Amino acid sequence: MKTPVDRFRFRPYQRPAAGWGALRSVAHAWLESRQPFKNLRAMLQTNQNGGFDCPGCAWGEAPQEGRIRFCENGAKAVNWEASGRGVDRDFFARHSLDDLMAREDYWLEYQGRLTEPMLYDGVNTHYQPISWDEAFALIAGHLKELQDPNLAAFYTSGRTSNEAAFLYQLFARAFGTNNLPDCSNMCHEASGVALKQSIGTGKGTVTYEDFEKAEAIFVIGQNPGTNHPRMLEPLSDAVARGAQVVVLNPLRERGLERFQAPQDPVQMLTDGDRPLNTAYLRPALGGDMAAIRGIAKFLFQWQAEAAQEEGDGPLDMEFIREHCAGFEEYRAQVEATGWDEIQAFSGLEKEELERAAHIYCRSRATIICWAMGITQHRHSVATIQEIANLQLLRGQVGRPGAGLCPVRGHSNVQGDRTMGIDDSPPAWFLDALEHRFAFAVPREDGYNVVKAIEAMHAGKIKVFIGLGGNFARATPDSARTCEALRNCDLTVQISTKLNRSHLVTGRKALILPCLGRSDIDQQHAGPQAVTVEDSFSMVHASFGQLKPLSKEMRSEPAIVAGIAQATLGSNPVPWVELTEDYRRIRALIAETIPGFENFEQKLQSPGGFYLQNPARQRRWNTDNKKANFISHALPAPLPAEVMEKIGKTGARKVDLVLQTLRSHDQYNTTVYGLDDRYRGVKGERHVLFAHLEDIHRLGFSDRQKVDIVSLWSDDLERRVSGFTLIAFDIPQGQAAAYYPEANPLVPLESYGVGSFTPTSKYIAIRLEPNSAQERIV
Repeated sequence: MKTPVDRFRFRPYQRPAAGWGALRSVAHAWLESRQPFKNLRAMLQTNQNGGFDCPGCAWGEAPQEGRIRFCENGAKAVNWEASGRGVDRDFFARHSLDDLMAREDYWLEYQGRLTEPMLYDGVNTHYQPISWDEAFALIAGHLKELQDPNLAAFYTSGRTSNEAAFLYQLFARAFGTNNLPDCSNMCHEASGVALKQSIGTGKGTVTYEDFEKAEAIFVIGQNPGTNHPRMLEPLSDAVARGAQVVVLNPLRERGLERFQAPQDPVQMLTDGDRPLNTAYLRPALGGDMAAIRGIAKFLFQWQAEAAQEEGDGPLDMEFIREHCAGFEEYRAQVEATGWDEIQAFSGLEKEELERAAHIYCRSRATIICWAMGITQHRHSVATIQEIANLQLLRGQVGRPGAGLCPVRGHSNVQGDRTMGIDDSPPAWFLDALEHRFAFAVPREDGYNVVKAIEAMHAGKIKVFIGLGGNFARATPDSARTCEALRNCDLTVQISTKLNRSHLVTGRKALILPCLGRSDIDQQHAGPQAVTVEDSFSMVHASFGQLKPLSKEMRSEPAIVAGIAQATLGSNPVPWVELTEDYRRIRALIAETIPGFENFEQKLQSPGGFYLQNPARQRRWNTDNKKANFISHALPAPLPAEVMEKIGKTGARKVDLVLQTLRSHDQYNTTVYGLDDRYRGVKGERHVLFAHLEDIHRLGFSDRQKVDIVSLWSDDLERRVSGFTLIAFDIPQGQAAAYYPEANPLVPLESYGVGSFTPTSKYIAIRLEPNSAQERIV
């Protein structure tokens, strides 16, 4: 494996997204897997009926058959998971925890698939092998010794299947706790909180087919070229048929500008491409709410002008009267917001917002999409409710080709929440569990991710179990998160590949190797399918295609059942028997969760089945049974008390505001390589993108190494060292760095109001000359 030391270079990328660059990248990932011919067969079954669901993003599938249905990053995810390399007892005998802790994240996962259960006993310096029965008994022993079930936390990654997630939450609640933090807490929690209050459901209201009918698509705070590449084709198709695609994003991202379709022979042979947008607005970080407010303000202005002329204005007053509440309060809020405030907070000129408002008004069917550029701010809930307000003004919910579209991240993160992975579950769900399984379900809210870290720090969580993911790297305030994990008596990681969380251990730690989405899941009744739910509420089956690398790997449902059986016996269900045939688990889901009746029969439909969304049918499951306009004053991105303390001394002045983002060679915390093709970076991840004038203003030069220090209202130093400055096309005053390398800078207490989502897209920082300290890894 090449080292990054002498490979770093920066050259702006001039080619379109996807196309030949994507094919070269896919070929490289395929050959690097060490079993390319097996993986090629598996890749061709990705997202196909009878195949397996991509372990990458949650974007839905086009209805047409007979096409290759994976993207560049999906192919990377498949080949990365289906590696021919293995991490076994010999590997751990060669490498101590200290040795592994000094390695980069990329190196750790590059070593391959975990192949057998391993124990760190707190005495030896190395992980040692342990049998499955011994591992289950160890976990059960620790859980049974707890004086309170709430001293345990059960974390979930978005990759987890519906079947595993349902068993996991049932086990946690039968054990006696709602401590079910999950990756949603760190990404789209704000979407769920905001939309439930606005329209009565936390899910998006659009389907894949709506993109073919939309006259306008607004893409806000999202970079689909890297995070959801299969979205590029419907955006390109929309522009080609005359629809408007409006982008709001501070950075100019190649995956929002031009697209070369790998499955279009004409484009590939002629080296052609197509645009991905018709308008590109670059707001200030955190300024999206003000931008949407500006569009709404124009709508109200034009409505008033139309009323004076006794004409029809842009607002759908019939829809508002029949379906909505809070309209007059919202109108008063918009009218009270001045243009100076809107322009200052949004970072956009009034003329830019007027152009976007005209596009919005001319469209009879508008979809608004957003992702973590919206959800990871202090005022994210308010921003999403402002988006919902805008859509309600023109009745753009519950109409073909229109709606609200939070584009989820990991491939079953939405399904996990549907299955009950929720630290604050609705009463109806707990009632259903109690009725079906006849035990007293815990009713008090559990810990989300931020609260779980605080609780571990305070000694209020003694056992941490992670069902997938990389908790130590995905979370904010890395040093404090690591301290919290080390404060546990036992940490358990159920994983496919080696990562940082296996090295940041409690007093004892277990690594339990699980099957991936691409692996054949052989149980007593034969090969099993699991199910997943995508961003469009489509539920479908996933069948693994490849023989597992080791017989010691177990499926996630089997591992959960093994822990539960060892801890609770056959109460309230015969856990291990359920996993002999996953249809038994799905039968329990069908009896418990609305929409899953006749589960097995529905799965036979090509592409799966749609979970009905009441808001799409203009049924509002809010307290007042109305779609609600929810009014907020435009907020400052950082709370006033924080800014006051930061500004007390010149030494603590804010140099720049930082957002974290992914490179094109990663998915979530998984780093596939050290390049970021679309941004022109090769061979390095410790970089800081900033405007050249800001670099010079602060007394530095392009390519100089610096330390980054984040500023918050406490006295803790949060610093990362040895980052290379790169002059980049980014608005002045802003900066960007890769996640998770910049996560140590995100204060644990800096989270969204109402959502507890870390504010990873708005971090006040100052720069210092490189201290030559060792990097924080």
